[in-house]
Amino acid sequence: MDDTESLWTAAAQLLRAQVSDAVWLSTFNDVAVVPANGAMVLAVPSSAARERLEGRYLPMVHDALAEVGGGHIELRLEVRTAPSERTLEPLPARPSTTERSGPRAEAHNVDRTGEVLNQAYTFENFVVGTSNRFAHAAALGVAETPARAYNPLFIYSVPGLGKTHLLHAIGHYVRQNYPLQMVRYVTAETFLNDYIDAVRTGTTPNLRKRYREVDVLLIDDIQVIERSEGLQEEFFHTFNSLHGANKQIVISSDRTPDAMQTLEDRLRGRFRWGLITDIQPPDIETRIAILRNKSERDNTLIAPEVLEFIATHVTSNIRELEGALIRIAAYQSLNRVPVTVPLAERVLADLLNQGSGRMLTPAAMLELIAGYFGFTVEALTSKSRQRPLVSARQVGMYVFRELTDLSYPAIARLFGKQDHTTVIHAVDKISRLMRERQQVYDQVTELSARIKSGR
Repeated sequence: MDDTESLWTAAAQLLRAQVSDAVWLSTFNDVAVVPANGAMVLAVPSSAARERLEGRYLPMVHDALAEVGGGHIELRLEVRTAPSERTLEPLPARPSTTERSGPRAEAHNVDRTGEVLNQAYTFENFVVGTSNRFAHAAALGVAETPARAYNPLFIYSVPGLGKTHLLHAIGHYVRQNYPLQMVRYVTAETFLNDYIDAVRTGTTPNLRKRYREVDVLLIDDIQVIERSEGLQEEFFHTFNSLHGANKQIVISSDRTPDAMQTLEDRLRGRFRWGLITDIQPPDIETRIAILRNKSERDNTLIAPEVLEFIATHVTSNIRELEGALIRIAAYQSLNRVPVTVPLAERVLADLLNQGSGRMLTPAAMLELIAGYFGFTVEALTSKSRQRPLVSARQVGMYVFRELTDLSYPAIARLFGKQDHTTVIHAVDKISRLMRERQQVYDQVTELSARIKSGR
């Protein structure tokens, strides 16, 4: 076994622990290392497999290689239809979960059009309260009877209240109960990038086929299409094609259709054809229930009075609420002591004193994060895969996600990345490492405090 093969075997072990069984089988199981001079060449069985790996999982592959000491190696993907002499042995299947149970379950988590749904965002994991009850009921109704209940379903709220969770939950439910239906979840940012690429390369017919030959289209953060008249034109015809074929459309936004000033009137009218519903900030009972639900899912035992303390003092959105819980759980895990209310007050001091100081702009935050780790902004936002840079970049992405209302695609753009799954992977990884490594916990805590104080 040569160096590249041993590195890939080690990296594959890390990847296997991070992805679902369905993703492993559809994307990684048939990947093999082939001989090359100085580079790591991964043979994949088809062009579709290559596109899926490049478009969705390449950042995870680079990160896994960096962790096993292969971050310096050039990586190339090649399509080889003939079986390779070397093949990776399938790794042991992970224990099944509620999400992946049943004879057809593995297929349900695969987006056959290239996107992957977040396995944590299901109806079972969505905490219902007075602030989101109607939106939840509408989303469940759409999932149970696609294109029969509300079409389109338009959900709006300020960031961090659960719109994306509901869109993913609809996707999971439809795949589980209607396995023959094609579901596509996509952010409007991705739709915009796909449109720009299609215009640039003259492949608009392929774009239309990709978005119009589906049964359920889930579009997140639709307000992004305000930037492009051409995209609005394309989406108008996509909407008409799907709606006319009795296909379900679900849309989320950070504002109502009427509040989108540069949105075409004909699109605004289309959005009113179905149901428009909002999500309000959760009340304290719902906030406590959300914290209890997350702590149970993460197998973290936090005292009830501490959960109530967090819910009482962190009220703006669910994102900050869960971020506070992650920090408390990480402190408890690292120090092996139960967190009390006075201790929680000290651990969350920067979050509880948001009014003291001037919140930095995104550009200033980038400068502060880069300087904290001893890099320039140019290096932090470059394509370099050097391990210290990768770690700094991931911590920075986590801090942006925790402290701002920016979407995953917006954070990706700030860091010079085209694919927002890079940010999703970074946030998940840092959330985990905060419980395991004191250094990561201290970095996140100190950076958050500096940014909150505006220095």
